[in-house]
Amino acid sequence: MTPRAGGAAPAAASARPPLTASPRGSRPHPRPHPGPAALRPSGGHRAPVPPLRGPLRGSGPGGARAGPAGGERARSCPRPLGAPRRGAGMLGAGGAAGAFALLLLPLLLPRAARGVAVCGLCPGPPRNGSIVARFCESRRDTESDGRCCRERGPTPGRLLGLDLSNCSLHSVPPGLAEATTAIVLDLTENPLTTLPSGSFLGFIHLQSLAVPLALQCPGGSDAWQDVTADRSSRLCQGQRNACNSSVGLAWPCPENSVCAPDGPGLIQCLCASPFHGYKCLREDTFPMLLFGGILGTATVSLSLLLWGTQRRKAKTP
Repeated sequence: MTPRAGGAAPAAASARPPLTASPRGSRPHPRPHPGPAALRPSGGHRAPVPPLRGPLRGSGPGGARAGPAGGERARSCPRPLGAPRRGAGMLGAGGAAGAFALLLLPLLLPRAARGVAVCGLCPGPPRNGSIVARFCESRRDTESDGRCCRERGPTPGRLLGLDLSNCSLHSVPPGLAEATTAIVLDLTENPLTTLPSGSFLGFIHLQSLAVPLALQCPGGSDAWQDVTADRSSRLCQGQRNACNSSVGLAWPCPENSVCAPDGPGLIQCLCASPFHGYKCLREDTFPMLLFGGILGTATVSLSLLLWGTQRRKAKTP
């Protein structure tokens, strides 16, 4: 039959196929809706089916779902919107106490243990012939720890000597502040240009200091009993107490305080008992019980607050 001009294609080409009757003769079953893989383009060719990415669920033996051993990649269920992540409530009282302990760990460690880092600024032990090596050899109760000389013991003992010679130091390393217990210190054969006045703050036990020849002894010659120089270094020996020096102090200590040494040419003013506070103006004892009670109450309250808030978030579905 010739189609009409300008008309549509025959209706049989676009009509749905007839419904098939079930074997029992009951109500007919509609034909399943064709999926994306069964769609045909208008040209009559089958549309390409995209390849599957991985095995299907239920493709294991016997139709059961294949687990991770069957080759299927484990899939996790999506987390509901607003639900807390796993482990969100772990930061309770224990977590707060652990974080607080980590913050206080550098303060709780003894000064001898905190000075371990400065011993590794240069490789190897103290150099043979240095003032540190000679000092350690003269004492039987010492042992080497990198470039340090320590008191012998089961735990890292007190640091007695530090050899930083020939370490290519252009400035005083920040870790030097952890070696305030040193008696002997060697800084020779380094391209140092200056020694800041506060570099040896707290070095009240220092008795022998070797510096490059271009530098002067810290605190000046009046801060040491003996200053000698050779071809490449300067040796400062016998630190003097600046409080007992004949040279007048740069600033006098306030009333109710006493002068105490704080390094080569450095002093500190300590409050005399029972004075304390700003400029040692308070005459009563320090309220240790009140201070400890307030600090303990604040710590416990903060821990309980964190525990309660994090626990509530963990229980939220």
